[in-house]
Amino acid sequence: MATNRNKESPGNPNSETRRMDSSMASPSTPAENPQSTSSSSSSKPNQPLSSSRRSLLFNTPPHRLHLSSPSSSPSSRVIYSDRFIPSRLGSNFALFDIGGDGGKESSSSAYTAVLRSVIFGSDHGVVPPETPDRCSSSPSSASSTSFSTPRRNIFRFKAEVPRYSAYSAGFDDALPGVVPSQPKASRKVSKSPYKVLDAPALQDDFYLNLVDWSSHNVLAVGLGNCVYLWNACSSKVTKLCDFGVDDSVCSVGWAQRGTHLAVGTSLGKLQIWDASRCRRIRTMEGHRLRVGALAWSSSVLSSGSRDKSILQRDIRTQDDFVSKLTGHKSELASGGNDNRLFVWNQHSNQPVLKYCEHTAAVKAIAWSPHVHGLLASGGGTADRCIRFWNTTANSNLNCMDTGSQVCNLVWSKNVNEIVSTHGYSQNQIIIWRYPTMSKVATLTGHTFRVLYLAISPDGQTIVTGAGDETLRFWNVFPSPKYQNTESQIGAFSLGRTHIR
Repeated sequence: MATNRNKESPGNPNSETRRMDSSMASPSTPAENPQSTSSSSSSKPNQPLSSSRRSLLFNTPPHRLHLSSPSSSPSSRVIYSDRFIPSRLGSNFALFDIGGDGGKESSSSAYTAVLRSVIFGSDHGVVPPETPDRCSSSPSSASSTSFSTPRRNIFRFKAEVPRYSAYSAGFDDALPGVVPSQPKASRKVSKSPYKVLDAPALQDDFYLNLVDWSSHNVLAVGLGNCVYLWNACSSKVTKLCDFGVDDSVCSVGWAQRGTHLAVGTSLGKLQIWDASRCRRIRTMEGHRLRVGALAWSSSVLSSGSRDKSILQRDIRTQDDFVSKLTGHKSELASGGNDNRLFVWNQHSNQPVLKYCEHTAAVKAIAWSPHVHGLLASGGGTADRCIRFWNTTANSNLNCMDTGSQVCNLVWSKNVNEIVSTHGYSQNQIIIWRYPTMSKVATLTGHTFRVLYLAISPDGQTIVTGAGDETLRFWNVFPSPKYQNTESQIGAFSLGRTHIR
């Protein structure tokens, strides 16, 4: 317990020794206030102190003075100095295994033992004293109880404070005497969408890609035979194009930069639109059946069709396509309905890597923006797995059975996490922490398969679409704390594309 020091300077002749206030002692211990029974102090309450007396008081050594005990004679007096030292006669040192008869040596040895335990640890044969359990006492009993027989702890807390052990937190080498920081709470993700938009005629087709979010914060949605643009800043809706009753929209895809939007149709046509002016730039041929997948890489646009081919198109040339890639035996994504996943090289017309571990159609594919060559893929209803591939070493890294059809995958731009959307039978959205694949959150709300997924340009929001004809917006990722473009070596920096 600390002592209160008189802040007045001992050298000031006008300063006087302050008396101990009677409220600081219990009424049941009159012996702690002997000045009330002293005849000399009561007979001359206003008599000034002599110079020798004042000198005696101010030259008192700083150690503890002798206090009278209940057995002292009535004539014994307490000499007060400029230092307030509380009486410890009412303290029960037995609670801390400190004997009262041991005096200063016992107190010093106990303090030394505790200090040694804190500095060197409890494994040096020194065990610090344990604090006894708290016991309750009412205010009335506290006022009538003497300090010599305390019924409560010396130290009492107003509220319980959570304590964290370095060993329980997994820090086996924590330094003695150092209090570890509180474990970091897991990130909270809202389980409800902050916005829901109606999307009439949004098709419930596993092989279509009808939603994409541009770098200019504009959402493109294919509804029936029309394409609509929704500005996320102003909530303005614009009808971009209408293909009439003979054709319908099967895929939309924004260029990585700029305002160019590619639209694939059910008749195998591919159109390029300038969304800022709502003007069609050109139409490209080449596919015989519907175009269900699109992917941009700078000025090169790749389109995947039900005719089992991938066409590489350079929009700077007049040709409809510059190369044709074949290899799948059914309608392809970058994996296809033949359950196979291919990795293509722009310099070859044949796949450089082939993966056949999935047991259902492969639609969901995403390159990691954090790790070079890391590819994630998801299988359909009969497979239900998310697989991770190291394409630089040609190895299968991990496989996670999600329990339901995997419809889409997208990596977070800000943290090393991945989102998957699912169909039969749970229709849920799951945020996974990579590489542990622990679930950060599971989001529900759609009543049909969650077939469509896109991420906002700031990387914090995702939008999901389903056959229930709704678009739901979710805040799932934190804002980027550190922006180091040199460390981003994923799909964007390497110019990688994915065809689904």
